[in-house]
Amino acid sequence: MASVLIQFAHPALEKSRVNQRLLEAASDVPLVTVNDLYEQYPDFDIDIDREQELLLRHDYVLLHHPMYWYSAPAMTKQWIDLTLEHGWAYGRQGNALTGKKMMNVMTTGGRQEAYQEAGYNRYTVRQFLAPFEQTALLCKMLYLPPFVVHGTHRIAEEGILEAVQQYRTLLERLTADEFNPDHAAQFAYANDFLTEKQSL
Repeated sequence: MASVLIQFAHPALEKSRVNQRLLEAASDVPLVTVNDLYEQYPDFDIDIDREQELLLRHDYVLLHHPMYWYSAPAMTKQWIDLTLEHGWAYGRQGNALTGKKMMNVMTTGGRQEAYQEAGYNRYTVRQFLAPFEQTALLCKMLYLPPFVVHGTHRIAEEGILEAVQQYRTLLERLTADEFNPDHAAQFAYANDFLTEKQSL
């Protein structure tokens, strides 16, 4: 069994139908800890000791956030800047996170077709997430494909239910240690890996 830490950051959660439902789906999954960063630190004053202790206690770290200006909300960046200290998370003596696994869980208003090199946004989601992937590698962590819910501005109830079920399945597979990182790495999104597994 494995433990999962969800580092959740959404500055306007009350306006997000999809993220509210995703968070609800995650809240009662055994071995999953939801750490709501905006709720915990409304003044952005990160408790570094608390956050590092949470990281040490979990096998998977999920950065759950909406896409804000092709990245994450400011709180996620603040958390990374302060918590992943040199000599602890990276650097010659920074080995605290070695072997842990990290992934982004993200919602976007735009449809998936917009996130292509020939699409409206000119880059893929994975290209936009390159700084997070490199951060994970610098900290000697394994970076996994992101779980992404596209088109949230116009998503119907059926689409929300599908995303919620997929997210819960992802968390259950992670905690059961049934998520094969090598196989998952072949996919652009964790969603695709889950869909393939469900059809077997």
